[in-house]
Amino acid sequence: MSLDTATQPPTAERPTNAEAALSDLLPRLSLEEKVRLVVGAGLWSTTAVPHIGLRAMHVSDGPAGVRGISDSADETSASFPAPSALAATWDVDLADEVGAVFAAEARRHGVDVVLAPQVNLQRTPVAGRHFECYSEDPLLTGAIAVHVVRSAQDRGVGMCIKHFVANDSETQRTSYLARVDERTLREVYLAPFEQLVLEAQAWSVMGAYSGVDDGDTAAPVLEHRPLLTGVLKDEWGFDGVVISDWVATKSVVGAAEGGLDLQMPGPDGVWGDGLLDAVRSGEVAESLLDDKVLRLLRMAQRVGALESLAPSGVLRDEVGDVDVREVLRRLVSRSMVVLRDDEHALPVAPQEVTRIALLGPNAVHPFQQGGGSGYVRPDRASTPADALSAAFGDAEIDLHPGAVSRLLPPALDLAGRCTTPEGHVGAQGELLDVNGAVLATADVTEWNGWLREVPGPAAALRIRTTVRLDEPGRHEVGVGTVGKHVISIGGQVLSTSDLVVGAEVILDSSVNQPVPATLVIEVTEPTTVEVEALVQAVHPVGYPSFARAELVHRTPGTSPDELLAVAVEAAAAADLAIVVVGTNEEIESEGYDRTSLGLPGTQDQLVKAVVAANPSTIVVINAGAPVLLPWLDEVPCVVWAWLGGQEWPEALADVLTGVTEPSGRLPWTLPAHESDVPVPDAIPVDGVVDYVDGVHVGYRSWLALGRTPAAPFGHGLGWTTWEYESAESVLADDGAVVLDVVVHNTGTRAGREVVQVYVEAPEGSPEGERPVRWLGGFTVVHAEPGAHERVQVRVDARAFRTWDAARPGWVTPAGTYPIRVGRSSGDLRLAVDVDLPGSPFTGPDPHL
Repeated sequence: MSLDTATQPPTAERPTNAEAALSDLLPRLSLEEKVRLVVGAGLWSTTAVPHIGLRAMHVSDGPAGVRGISDSADETSASFPAPSALAATWDVDLADEVGAVFAAEARRHGVDVVLAPQVNLQRTPVAGRHFECYSEDPLLTGAIAVHVVRSAQDRGVGMCIKHFVANDSETQRTSYLARVDERTLREVYLAPFEQLVLEAQAWSVMGAYSGVDDGDTAAPVLEHRPLLTGVLKDEWGFDGVVISDWVATKSVVGAAEGGLDLQMPGPDGVWGDGLLDAVRSGEVAESLLDDKVLRLLRMAQRVGALESLAPSGVLRDEVGDVDVREVLRRLVSRSMVVLRDDEHALPVAPQEVTRIALLGPNAVHPFQQGGGSGYVRPDRASTPADALSAAFGDAEIDLHPGAVSRLLPPALDLAGRCTTPEGHVGAQGELLDVNGAVLATADVTEWNGWLREVPGPAAALRIRTTVRLDEPGRHEVGVGTVGKHVISIGGQVLSTSDLVVGAEVILDSSVNQPVPATLVIEVTEPTTVEVEALVQAVHPVGYPSFARAELVHRTPGTSPDELLAVAVEAAAAADLAIVVVGTNEEIESEGYDRTSLGLPGTQDQLVKAVVAANPSTIVVINAGAPVLLPWLDEVPCVVWAWLGGQEWPEALADVLTGVTEPSGRLPWTLPAHESDVPVPDAIPVDGVVDYVDGVHVGYRSWLALGRTPAAPFGHGLGWTTWEYESAESVLADDGAVVLDVVVHNTGTRAGREVVQVYVEAPEGSPEGERPVRWLGGFTVVHAEPGAHERVQVRVDARAFRTWDAARPGWVTPAGTYPIRVGRSSGDLRLAVDVDLPGSPFTGPDPHL
């Protein structure tokens, strides 16, 4: 394998005078300053060097908003829909607008580089960060991401594409080795990164926690020289900064020589502690360090952090000129996918509806953003009930959960039912040192489960309270935590551990949803129970210190059967039933993969019962990743509505009432049965995730295996109907195929259609060597009722090429390629054959 032997193509154009000026700064830096530059100065910042005019650069998490660099509860952000929703629009122009919103939000928060987008692929539907990725298809992923990144960077805000590479699942994500053959890497998992480097000139790339075994080299990504240096930097000409994922750096020399440029966070960590000595001893060449520093300076110049080399550009001056809420609301509406609408229920005429039954756990508490590092404190909050009340005017809205969907008990009401040992309202918290001496004491009546910025001398937090249990029935009281602890409730020690933890509980997200140790108490008359939790004060490397104690209490409540009965009664009495079901933060989050594709709790029973009670039912799926819908064929209208961010309730109302067409198309495959899923999990075996599916990712595997999903990749109905009338092709001088397609809007409403073009291998190709078909190009077209529209879809030459690992390099086999045109990967309306002469071996470094 020769991933690191490719010749280097010309890099992205840079002003020669700016490059010379950057190089001139290197001799002005001491060795100590150079080392400090390639190690973070804190959790979200780089090091400033005032004497060369360099300020600190600030980075912030994405990808569903720009969180900012403060942990203050007062700092809010625009909450974007999950990235999969943007990919569901298949609209690169809208992706340009989203890039502009990223830039505006970054400037608002003083952020120079946004840690987004995530261009890993949705290899398995159970992946915990599935909702953060765009698609299961590399072309769709790359096309959307290029426009987001280029638009933001045109406005002077850097985007950090992540996670390089084959980091497509969460189980053991900080340690597993992805075994991926060279051809699969090239054609599938590297493809979006390549497109972003060559087409968008991405300014930074984040290296993953995990490792890659490409058949020749097996190493953590940050030490994988053939990939980071050979492919990314030398072959593709990437001139930006390779940033580590947080606390992912595991070596000094290995990572330095592998291609890492900036260890985050800092100033401690492996490089903070050892890089300077390694350079002084000659283990790491100073010339290699200089290259990394030059990359940092280049990024600083691009984002405006170097006083003497200020960038310019019209779009930089107009970065704030964007209506953030309008773009997000329109994005969410357009992203929604109509899976089924047999009775043409959409849109609903508000004047014809006097009573709506708004049902489902997610109607009461919508799930608007996934868990993990992408979470932001939203600028605004609203509910589906509020939005529908505004949209439907005088219609009466009956809101009922109808089902149970959460497994963990809710938060304990400190102010309403708790007292401290001294008899005050709330709970008492005490910080203890390593010897158990009390350092500080405070009473709290509001508690979100976290004590942040715990002082260094503190070793533990002790929380004590007495909980009043007034209601007869079954109570469940508990505490969830991580690390060393002792939890006692009602005089019983329920959980104890001597395991001292650090940053790993942040990286695996176990700190976000700790499973509580609980005591079940059957109450016949009012009583009390004592709660005492002694939990570790965690002082993780690279992160602020904290203590974690989630106090929970489940009261005797309405049974699932009773919830269902109330919802069914409301549905039967309504003109329209809207059932909102979906996932929640217990299910979809960074740090862990899902264990099931089923809707949690009793939501399936709710849907079936409501449809039986009222045929005028619309079911809305509030989820990011695929879930099983066993009742899909029984419901007249089903809309996939994503994790929609802060504008989701109003966008849903816009879709239901006809303000905006739900013109989304699935960017992944929706399974009908869990047993049909080609890659049902990504659980490492002996530390290895084996990519046995090869180039057959996502829908390609479904086609290769001959399995029928509930809805295929690319599916979506909108609210009108379409005919495909003709398709003609022309072979362009650069090897691309340009299709001229005529579509006809046969419905009664104006609509948007996504014209999808798929490529199939020439007849006689070795069976299984290439996918049955793969996405080659697409475009979005708008047409008035009855209108015929002619559009062009370009299938780039790279869509026909394949990687020949024996040479190694790219080759386009000669032959007649069937080109299929249609509405999805499973609904193909037209076909044309294209004869390609093929191409000779081109080596590993062709331009896109």
